[in-house]
Formats: sequence, structure tokens, C-alpha cells
Amino acid sequence: MISFNNTEYAFAYKSNKALKKANFLFTCMGKPWLVKFGLAVMPLAIKWRIPFTKTIIRKTIFEQFVGGETLQETSVVAKKLGQYNVDVILDYGVEGGGEKEADFDIATEQFIKVINYAATQPNIPFMSIKITGIVRFKLLEILDDQMHKAAGTLMKRYVTALQNITDAEKTEWQRVVLRITKICEAGKANNIAVLVDAEETWIQDPVDAITILMMDTFNKTKAVVYNTLQLYRHDRLSFLKDSYTAAIERNFILGAKLVRGAYMENERERAIEKKYISPIQISKENTDKDYNNAVEFCITHLQKIATIVATHNEQSNLYATELLSKHNIAFNDSHIHFSQLYGMSDNITFNLAKEGCSVSKYLPFGPLQDVIPYLMRRAQENSSISGQMGRELGLIKREAERRKIA
Repeated sequence: MISFNNTEYAFAYKSNKALKKANFLFTCMGKPWLVKFGLAVMPLAIKWRIPFTKTIIRKTIFEQFVGGETLQETSVVAKKLGQYNVDVILDYGVEGGGEKEADFDIATEQFIKVINYAATQPNIPFMSIKITGIVRFKLLEILDDQMHKAAGTLMKRYVTALQNITDAEKTEWQRVVLRITKICEAGKANNIAVLVDAEETWIQDPVDAITILMMDTFNKTKAVVYNTLQLYRHDRLSFLKDSYTAAIERNFILGAKLVRGAYMENERERAIEKKYISPIQISKENTDKDYNNAVEFCITHLQKIATIVATHNEQSNLYATELLSKHNIAFNDSHIHFSQLYGMSDNITFNLAKEGCSVSKYLPFGPLQDVIPYLMRRAQENSSISGQMGRELGLIKREAERRKIA
């Protein structure tokens, strides 16, 4: 049975200096008042160009969770991870929110540039994109609203929605389809899988639809395109099964990256504000149950599903490996992969790699000011999840004690 308690393997890639820095950083993130203060000050300090702000951020939280500001800088991190049989999922960490078509075209070219670069590296088989980086948020809202008003399956509702938007919006959406098609074509040509990130529920339906269409085009013989399913939504397990049915009917391989979720606060607040039933599970236990059921469904249908178990939950990772053993499936089967965020849960990543699992670190990169939203989420995450926070810090301290470093 795999154990995630071996800190020697977990932190072998970190020098004593790096381990001490991680100890300091996670200790700070364990103080909610300090994190709250930092989150309030950090964006303003960047905006006002307060001296040394970027240097401090770059040497602390940025270095912990981000691969670098450029593709070339990520190569240093990727090479080190590769020495321990850990792959990389590259993510151009610029958030959406743009309005100009020219900006969306530039983002598209940047995503293709990431694919072309990944193809030159030995351990970067995946890259990640956000649809909101190549389309106007409001257009997604309009499409999603129309899809919710329509009846039938996801794809039927998508077709109906396209019929009910303006001609200008149809033309704008066609440009979006062309952009993501170009990205997926580059992925297929370079043997780099494209992972489509999940979005908020009020724009997710058109994202799901376009991702299914891309799978139907590019996933005929292997998984090039993956959708991301947030299992803290109470409808995602059934959506996974519906997606599998579509894959069988259309004869493509379903790519499914399984995560718990990232927008819980916003989702609940909006549900209260708009007076509709929250899409979020009523309890963590329900989320955990659905997540593990999704893992089981994917592994028992692995011939037609390529899945990424992307979680920091030790029990879910163990459960996945137990299912693989039960079904006599190799840990490095081409349709099963594990992943954790860079800078977190090293005890899971490196111990899985040691046991021969196909595993990666999700590695964002980009100009410091552009990845601030991502860094803020990591700080909030590590301060709010006390159990995980304590686990991370406890493992770091145990390894420091093993190495006998103060």
C-alpha cells in the first residue's frame, strides 16, 4: 500500500534553504489575520509600485507556487521535477476578463506558443487553458442563459442557444470556436494534451459544449482534449456519466480531469443574491463521496475515458491506486494520471511517482502582476483549510527535523 508519510521522498527535490523558506511561508499562511492583511495590501502595492514589493512577492509566495515569469524560466523547475519522474502541466497563468478581440487572439497565440514549447521538453505532456482567456465573459453568460432556457441534452441546448442569439453574437462565437480549434490542432500536431479549465456555473454550459465538440473532433484515437469537472457541484457526477454516453455514441475518448472545485464562495453568494438553489454540494462529505464515485466510474471505464485525478486529498489518491490494482491496471497506464499544484502536497506527488504512477505538477507561469489572482487564491486556500494547512506544515517540519536543520 502506498504511503504519503515519507518526507524524504516528498522533499528530496528541495534544498535545505528551500525547505526552510517553505516552512516560513506556510507558517505565515497559517495565520489568517496575516493572510487577510497581505491579500488586501498586495494588489495595491503592485498597482502603486511600492519599492521592493515585487522582489518580496517573487522571493516568497511567487517562488513557492509559480514556475517563473517566462516559459524559459519554467524549464528550470520542469527539469528538476523530471529528475524525480514528475511531469508538468503548463499553465499560462493570465486570468480572463478581457473585452478586446485582439487580446483574445494574442492569448490564443500564447497558448499555441506554450504547446510548441512543451513539445520540445521531455516531461511536459499537458497544458492548460481557460476559455475566458479567449472570449468575452458576457458572451458566455448570454449563451449559458439561453442554454438554461432550452430543453434537452447539453448539445441540443447548445444548438438552440446559438439559434437564439444575435447575428453579431453568432459571429463573435464563431471566432471563439476557431480560436479553440487552432489550439487543439496545435495540441494534436505536437502530441500535447489540452486541459480546459472549469469556470463558474453561470458560464460553464457553453464551455462544456465547446469542449465536447473538440473531443468529438480530436479525441478519436487518443485523448487530446480534457474537460475539467468540479465535483463540489452536485450535478457533476451525472454530467460525467452523460459525457461518457456521448463519447460512446460519437465514438471518441472522453478526457476528464477530476477536481473538487475552486469557486465555492462566489457560487454560494451568487445563489443567495439571485435566489436560486446553490449548485454546491450541501456538505464536504457529499463532495468527497461524489469525487470518489467519479474516480471509480472513470477507472472502471478506462478504455473509453482518459482521466486525471487532480486532487490534494490523500484518501482519494489512495482509492484510485487501490482501484487500479483491483482491476489489474498499470499505474502508468496512458489513460490514468495524477496531479497536484506546484508548491503543495509534495508528499502525494513524489510518493506516487516513486511507486511508478504517472503524476504531474500543475505549473503556472506568467508576469508577476498577471498571476496575482492565482497567488491570492493559493494564499486563501492554505489559510482556510486548516487541516490541509497543518498537514503541509507538519510534513515540512518533520523533514526539517529528519535533516536536522533549524
